[in-house]
Amino acid sequence: MPTVLLATMSLLPEGEYGGEHLLSAFAERDVAARWVAWDDPAVDWSGADLVAVRSTWDYHRRLPEFLAWARATEEVVPVLNGADVFAWNADKSYLLDLAADVPVVPTRLLEDRGLVATLQAAIDELGTVLVKPRTGAGGLGVVLADSVRDPRLEGLTAGPWVIQPVVESVRTEGERSVFVLGGEVVSQVDKQPAGDEVRVHEHFGGVSRPVPVEPECAGLATAAVAAAVRLRGRELPYARVDMMRLADGRLAVSELELIEPGLYLDVHPANAGLFADVVTGLLPGT
Repeated sequence: MPTVLLATMSLLPEGEYGGEHLLSAFAERDVAARWVAWDDPAVDWSGADLVAVRSTWDYHRRLPEFLAWARATEEVVPVLNGADVFAWNADKSYLLDLAADVPVVPTRLLEDRGLVATLQAAIDELGTVLVKPRTGAGGLGVVLADSVRDPRLEGLTAGPWVIQPVVESVRTEGERSVFVLGGEVVSQVDKQPAGDEVRVHEHFGGVSRPVPVEPECAGLATAAVAAAVRLRGRELPYARVDMMRLADGRLAVSELELIEPGLYLDVHPANAGLFADVVTGLLPGT
């Protein structure tokens, strides 16, 4: 029986929320799958047939260590998407690369050097802005500001950052997440923030629900993943494309998740079988 290791973090030893559905889906396909912490020195990665990075949601705090692990691991076993893709996708400046091919939420780079001038120019152009860590996850460290004197800026975490406008439609339409597995759009989850919050994540009160795939969303997701494949020069077995509607009516990519996108298995358990199908098809001898 082939073995797949699902990489998680030590604080989530049983994997992402709803992770039991993923184990069951692999078992139904005669694949032995188990959750292991990516930084557990006792794990024999070479004993697996494939590694799928799933809920390594501490990587943004330990990026050099995480990337070193990914590179060392793929020397002894295939790692889906791969360390080079992880390194590119971990820095939100990748949105500037994608912008040549698909609409993205307008994004500016921000560093400590020239912080005030760059931030002032962005506010003059975009109005109220979100300042996000260039390497971040789960909406953590996001700060809203409408002035360089905004007291909320005192909460900035370590840079560098990206600056983006507040996309007002997130309060009405929310954010859409489209899953592209094996190069095919397979499902969609819509996410709505709570109250005046602009972050849709559950730990900020957001609510997620599965919906039928909308053709407009499928088109953007397909184009975004195709652009990433061209940019990185390799196929991408899994991706999640998050998108919002801009003021001009266009859907735009807000995030392209290629490292550890949550599958929302707790609200959309069918994603477990869809993901397992793709991974099983990549196992040696299948």
